[in-house]
Amino acid sequence: MMLSFWGLLIALVVAFLFAAIKILPEYERGVVFTLGRYTGVKGPGLIILIPVIQRIIRVDLRVIVMDVPTQDVISRDNVSVKVNAVVYFRVVEPDKAIIQVERFYDAVSQLAQTTLRSVLGQHELDDMLAERDKLNLDVQSILDKQTDAWGVKVNNVEIKHVDLDESMIRAIARQAEAERSRRAKVIHAEGEKQASVRLREAAEELSQQPQAIQLRYMQTLIDIAADKNSTIVFPLPLDLIEPLMKLKEKREHTGEG
Repeated sequence: MMLSFWGLLIALVVAFLFAAIKILPEYERGVVFTLGRYTGVKGPGLIILIPVIQRIIRVDLRVIVMDVPTQDVISRDNVSVKVNAVVYFRVVEPDKAIIQVERFYDAVSQLAQTTLRSVLGQHELDDMLAERDKLNLDVQSILDKQTDAWGVKVNNVEIKHVDLDESMIRAIARQAEAERSRRAKVIHAEGEKQASVRLREAAEELSQQPQAIQLRYMQTLIDIAADKNSTIVFPLPLDLIEPLMKLKEKREHTGEG
């Protein structure tokens, strides 16, 4: 009987110590409640509690990576897209994370979903695709401001995917093709304009020296003859033969004198 008593006593002591002694790792803090009232944050390391009277809730202080489920968003230009994101946050005030909000992880998740839809809905599709960094900062700023009362710090938000339906993808492809065609035509027109300016300048230079025109004409004939093996019929410009005619007239006049 005495042995049974001592065994029961030892079991009670062990149970008491097990309930009274808690060890928290470096990345955890314990929010302590005494008779239901908040009495402080303890940890890390060894913590001694009064069983039944005191209760502890552990809070992880490490950065939490949370996937935001895919959201259906209608952009400002009435394009329906599916967007998902990832949120990086951590608890900086364990007492607020336990006392001020129920299940802070779920609260941040729901807030992230509504904020993502709200922010992206204020922008056009082109902004979603081209200015993703700015949208990330906008969502992160709003989340961080609203979760401050919960003792939560939102470190970063990254929009992962912006998915379009097939019809919108085809429309964007046609738009990109039309834009490339427009740029090609503009470049071609600009090249023609520059070429015309250069030709006009060359014509002005050649018009000041008739001999240069004759040399250029002869060079062109040589180039044609080198490329073609067939007979070529071409007009003979008067500017080319006029000096020869004048020379002939001059000799005839000299001979008559």
